[in-house]
Order: sequence, then C-alpha cells, then structure tokens
Amino acid sequence: MAKKRYQGEINDKERSKQKLINAVGIVLKSEGYTGLTATNIAKVAGLSRRLITIYFDSVDDLVETYVRNKDYWSAASGNADKIIVENKGRDTRKVIDYLLQNQLEYFYNNPEMQKIILWEISKKTKVMYEVCNDRERLGSKVFELVDRELEGKNIDVRAVSALLVAGIYYMVLHAKSTDTLFCEIDINQPEGMKRIKNAISLILEKIYDN
Repeated sequence: MAKKRYQGEINDKERSKQKLINAVGIVLKSEGYTGLTATNIAKVAGLSRRLITIYFDSVDDLVETYVRNKDYWSAASGNADKIIVENKGRDTRKVIDYLLQNQLEYFYNNPEMQKIILWEISKKTKVMYEVCNDRERLGSKVFELVDRELEGKNIDVRAVSALLVAGIYYMVLHAKSTDTLFCEIDINQPEGMKRIKNAISLILEKIYDN
C-alpha cells in the first residue's frame, strides 16, 4: 500500500507560496509591472491577498522573490562560463560576442524579461535597483578579463557593450510593441535578425582590431 504524503501546514504553506510566485509571472506577462498588485496576484493564484503579507511581508518582496528565482541574466548568458574556461580567459571578443548574441535571442523570445526591462526604465524601485546591481556584478567578471587582455590599449569595451545592449533592448521592444521597421530592418523576420547579429559581430571585430 502506497504511503500517503503528509498534507500538513508546512506543505500547504510552500504550495501557497509557490502559487503566489507563479502568479507574479502570469500577471507580469499579461498586464506588465503596473498590474502587479496584491489583488491581481492573489486573484490569479486563487488565494487570499492576506497570504502575501504573511508569507512575503509585502508585494515588493514577493515580486523580488519571483525575479531572483527567474535569474534572467544568468539564463541570457548561456554557456559563457564554459567559453571563458575553454579560452582560459583570453579572446574576450568571442566571449562578448557570444553573450550579446545570446542576450538578443533570449530577450526576443522572453516576454517576461521584456516586461522586466520596461519596468526597470519606467520606475525606480528597490526591487529593480537590486536586480540591476546583480546584473552589473555578472558583467564585471567579463570586463575584468577584458582589462587584462587589452591592457595598454585605448579601447573602451564597456562603452561599446553598453551601446550594443541598449540597442538590443530597444530594437526588441520596438519590434514587439509596434511591429514596424526600424532603420528599414524587421527583426521579426529571420533576415532582419541575422543582419543585427552580423552587425554586433562586425562592431566588436572592428573595435578589437583597432
């Protein structure tokens, strides 16, 4: 006879917490960050809004838990750590190129991350402040390798990377929200996406060969 699973207070609490966390993602995708209210989250989770303050203290803490669990930027970095190890910290152009290409693909295909970026640039909050700092710490590891490889050369890879990342974010958000061309390029089409990827590689190649 199969042993029955204990359905006590602890299990109920953990299930309810996970329902609330999952509900944040559903609301975020359907209504954006402005829809992340206690009422909306509780309704989607099918639970009392009172449980949000009991389990997470506040809506902000619940949303922060959701965002940190998703860890978008680690997911967007793909196998960058493996490439760094294989290259023994050299050929950072290849690493940055891979990171940017992967970020473009991941961001384009991830509606939740698109909403997160819109939230980041639209409203100053404790949640997004912490998330931004986490993202910067990830980038710092790569830039440390860049500094060693390009020591003595007048190449500002940080500034170039900043412009490329900003361009990726804007082009994707533009394509998803307006479905129109940008500089006569449509990244909703495979040819347009390929052109942007080629441009990223070309810019990095020229910068490193300078």
